[in-house]
Amino acid sequence: MKRSEEPAMHEIPGIVGRSPAFQEVGRTIRSVATTNAGVLIQGETGTGKEQVARAIHAYSARRGEAFVVVDCASIPETLLESTLFGHEKGAFTGAAAARPGMLELADRGTLFLDEVGELPVHLQAKLLRAIQEQRFYRIGGVKESQVDVRWLAATNRNLEEAVRRSQFREDLYYRLKVITIEMPPLRQRMEDIPLLADFFLRKFADRHGKQVHSILPEAMQCLQWYSWPGNVRQLENLIERLVVLAEEPTIRMRDLPKELASAALAGGPVPEESKRSPDTMDELIPLKVFREHRVKEIEEEYAVRLMKYTRGNIAAASRIAGISVRSFYRLLDRCGLAASLIREREQI
Repeated sequence: MKRSEEPAMHEIPGIVGRSPAFQEVGRTIRSVATTNAGVLIQGETGTGKEQVARAIHAYSARRGEAFVVVDCASIPETLLESTLFGHEKGAFTGAAAARPGMLELADRGTLFLDEVGELPVHLQAKLLRAIQEQRFYRIGGVKESQVDVRWLAATNRNLEEAVRRSQFREDLYYRLKVITIEMPPLRQRMEDIPLLADFFLRKFADRHGKQVHSILPEAMQCLQWYSWPGNVRQLENLIERLVVLAEEPTIRMRDLPKELASAALAGGPVPEESKRSPDTMDELIPLKVFREHRVKEIEEEYAVRLMKYTRGNIAAASRIAGISVRSFYRLLDRCGLAASLIREREQI
């Protein structure tokens, strides 16, 4: 992307939402992007912290340069220093050639330290100097390197508590959090779920070449009442699964995993801190949705038993049900059973 091309917010993957909490995140992104201030993005796993970092980079004057990610949690501690700062030939066993680190690769661009709370204490002082001075030494190096890097960091840990326990340097903590962005968990922005679900639906339908274009209202409401312990990442994974397995262009209630539908209808496994008073009715789903879900379950069970009893004989099954053959076919179609039971009959 050229420096002059500033993307629309919706063009940045994962930056989707209209809830007040998310709109506040969007305003902060635009405000801090034009500066070089350090930003610490905090939030639960799966809330979209990396997407926010990418959005800050995309709106900055550095957007035409590299955006480099260092996942401090996934890189072995023995390799993390070399990954960040690079090394010279012969610096340690196996260093057959000099190699630049992520800091050099991010020169003039942005370096994003994901899960910075997992950074070993012995590296924190070296990182602090690199942030403050924009200078560092490769491992085994004698010549100091200088870079121009924008620093962003994210964590799902409570770094203030880590500072109190001497697990994280206080000076590094305050250097990273010149600006703090708090990412709200998905359970606190339920009004964003339809937008996110539609975004992921189109994304994965295109990726997998599937003609899936919508989610029925009762299924969408079920998604909105689930508590999403895995946040946006969990929703994204679910939508991809639904798209891949879809046999029709519309996602229906019966397509949702039973454990998710059951949890949503029961109120979901809502964490203690986010539970509301049990006296309020807004913890329950509307009676119409609950009734439709249960009626579909009963109809499906009835149709399956009847077809098995008649060994797939539609005429006999419709007579027992007391409805016309055409109505019985509509019942099977409504339950999503027609094709599967016809195939089953052909194998009898």
